Amino acid sequence: MTQTPPSGAGQPASSGQSRPPGTIRIGSIAGIDVLVTSSWFLIAALISFSIAPRIEQVEPGLGVLKYVAGLVFAIVLYLSVLMHEASHAVMAQRFGFNVNSITLHFLGGMTEIDGAARKPRQEFWIAVVGPLTSIAVGAAAVGSWFLLPEGLVRVAIEGLAGANLLIGVLNLVPGLPLDGGRVLKALVWGATGDATKGTIVAGWGGRITAVVVLGWPLIQREVFGVPPTLFDYLLVIVLGLFLWTGATAAMSQARLRSRLPHLLARPLARRTLAVPEDTPLAEAVRRAQEIDAGSIVTVTSSGRPTGIVSEAAVLATPAERRPWVAVSAVARTLEDGLTLPATIAGEDLITAISRRPAEEYLLVEEDGSVMGVLSTADVDKAFRESRA
Repeated sequence: MTQTPPSGAGQPASSGQSRPPGTIRIGSIAGIDVLVTSSWFLIAALISFSIAPRIEQVEPGLGVLKYVAGLVFAIVLYLSVLMHEASHAVMAQRFGFNVNSITLHFLGGMTEIDGAARKPRQEFWIAVVGPLTSIAVGAAAVGSWFLLPEGLVRVAIEGLAGANLLIGVLNLVPGLPLDGGRVLKALVWGATGDATKGTIVAGWGGRITAVVVLGWPLIQREVFGVPPTLFDYLLVIVLGLFLWTGATAAMSQARLRSRLPHLLARPLARRTLAVPEDTPLAEAVRRAQEIDAGSIVTVTSSGRPTGIVSEAAVLATPAERRPWVAVSAVARTLEDGLTLPATIAGEDLITAISRRPAEEYLLVEEDGSVMGVLSTADVDKAFRESRA
């Protein structure tokens, strides 16, 4: 399945990208980190023990080696899951998206894509290519099964075929957070022109799927006459909660994203005083107070902005020392990402802040002139108010 983060939506002041805790990097594909969570080792052990009786049936007398063979099968199975996720990642890259990582975990895999699809066609193809890849792997395994003699390899191919066909078909179920939910979202989005409506419809599809999953033990007993085991109950609870919470989160994020276009940088900007870098701090503060400026920017002799004066640093400087301290001593240098266009708004604004966390940003007009200073605290406040 894929995961498209909302470009910082809901966390405008978050820190930069970092590897999730509890993950191990095992390599990369097309420049994308491949991570494995600690939960993968648990599911690998469960797969190893569950397939051991079948291995013993085909190759009796292996002893403890049957569990080693089971572990090898678990690795091969997750390599096919990796192919599923890699197809999402490569398709996303073809559409121009940055892919942060591919993570293999207890329930399969996740591809973390930076940004949301801009068109229904992008959403559709990024989502559908994963299940199609799994179905193709499963079909290829079915074909090769008929060509192989009895033995461990045939058992592995048998399991690989069944697992991939199941993964491919189940992922096409039209409900978020499954790939089929994103396919449904793309179809509704394309028909209505409203991405939010597509997410809401697909989210309800995910919730309905979650309810069906939770009711599966009853169906299993009443329809198929097979009494459910404790493991069956635990499995449907885990899957049901996963589907319900994933669908609910997607619906909440969609509602938030629909409000983001109203989040504009220009109205939030603080009036700014520009002063030469060698101006005494006391003088800069006096001038700022005279014109009721909420921020101070240092500039070169040619007027090029070089830094934003830190309000916290100013307050920490005793008043008696301010006449002897150059304003540049309490200014943060304007590094890459700290200068934003005054017209930036909505999701682009949240993305810019998430990628380069800072307390303040310089807003400039198209001609390069200083428009004002944007405080992250002001963006946070406006964002919270948009959620109310």
